[in-house]
Amino acid sequence: MSDDTKVFLSEKEMPQKWCNILPFLPEPIKPYLSPQTMKPATPQELSVLFPMELIKQEFSSEEYIEIPDAVRDLYRIYRPTPLVRARRLEKALGTTARIYYKNESVSPAGSHKANTAIAQAYYNKAEGVKRLVTETGAGQWGSALALAGTLLGDMEIKVYMVRVSYNQKPYRAILMKTWGATVVPSPSDQTNTGRGLLKEDPKHPGSLGIAISEAVEEVATRKERDSHYALGSVLNHVLLHQTVIGEEALKQFALLNEKPDVLIACVGGGSNFGGFVIPFAKEKIQGKRDCRIVAVEPAACPTLTKGIFAFDYGDEAKFGPIAEMYTLGHDFIPSGIHAGGLRYHGDSPIVSMLKKTNVIEAIAYNQLEVFEAAQLFARTEGIVVAPETAHAVKSAIDEALKAKANKEAKVICFNLSGHGNFDMAAYDDFLSGKLENHVHPEEKIKEALKKLPKV
Repeated sequence: MSDDTKVFLSEKEMPQKWCNILPFLPEPIKPYLSPQTMKPATPQELSVLFPMELIKQEFSSEEYIEIPDAVRDLYRIYRPTPLVRARRLEKALGTTARIYYKNESVSPAGSHKANTAIAQAYYNKAEGVKRLVTETGAGQWGSALALAGTLLGDMEIKVYMVRVSYNQKPYRAILMKTWGATVVPSPSDQTNTGRGLLKEDPKHPGSLGIAISEAVEEVATRKERDSHYALGSVLNHVLLHQTVIGEEALKQFALLNEKPDVLIACVGGGSNFGGFVIPFAKEKIQGKRDCRIVAVEPAACPTLTKGIFAFDYGDEAKFGPIAEMYTLGHDFIPSGIHAGGLRYHGDSPIVSMLKKTNVIEAIAYNQLEVFEAAQLFARTEGIVVAPETAHAVKSAIDEALKAKANKEAKVICFNLSGHGNFDMAAYDDFLSGKLENHVHPEEKIKEALKKLPKV
């Protein structure tokens, strides 16, 4: 149904399959490497961390992969999500463009992350795993996995949360605990990785790379062998599960008889961006669609805009597989900006390959201009978005103003990946004038890149 302001799909119209872009990439992704052997990682090596079904999805050459009925049943709690036209924002900007957003904030966890959290918990439970360990930056992924654990039942969840975000966003940790998860600020005293870092700096702010190391270390060294690791971004199977977003958006734009000219999403590891744009990017690669696809990141963590395309470790302690991606170096420690979900040192191999082959483009913004855009969106559309999502809002506004200047009737759509209801401290800093811009120094990037693995 559509009134040209909100486009809803019925539950029956929810996608039955995830879209796999691996067979359509302009260049194939190189295999992951084992950090121990520097040779391609085998399924057996990866099975220490992941269930075999997810490993199969990681390397699948199938165009579409069926969504299990049990996963679709849980998706129905909040899916399909609406496609919304931002008419009040358009009016405030005086633009000739039409601005839409796909509202993923309507999930119980408040973000897109539940799309893969539910799927990962399902496949792990099917293999008999009863305990999942993970990391989280801003807390959206940890919240989603905690939700999935309680929805699936009998699934214990432990979350290592980046310390600076743990302190900035205490209600995220409370939400996870309410759903039954254990939450630990990272670096922690519960792993060798964490203890070593705390010895060097007792007030270490942490990073996603460090939190990943702690989670992977716990799984790999736990005597009971009852745990698997769950990752909320970067890997191919994570982006695969998120394509339910883009598949719905394709149907919704068809109902409107519209074709988006510009697709926008924020990028940290790449999950919301990939899930939103992959179905469109596949058609663009096939020559069936002509559109620009824009990845937006913070200037404090400029992976796609200033990083290099190379093999790098996925985590600080070098436990996880090595992937070819755009990276700022595995021991990159970002500034404590409020967009905690965008502070990862690397990007998804899929997103990186799309950028390398010019299927997509990338831009970086400072956090002050991002929060200014978020405030305008809140005062027109009523939704207070997450600091991560605010980057996409800023880019959409810029694109709308360009269309206005050029008198173009462009169709712009961005992925509203999550709400900011637990980010009030960030908005308070912005409104009280305490928020500062952080641009990561070029010399620190160069220094970190010197430590890339010798492949």
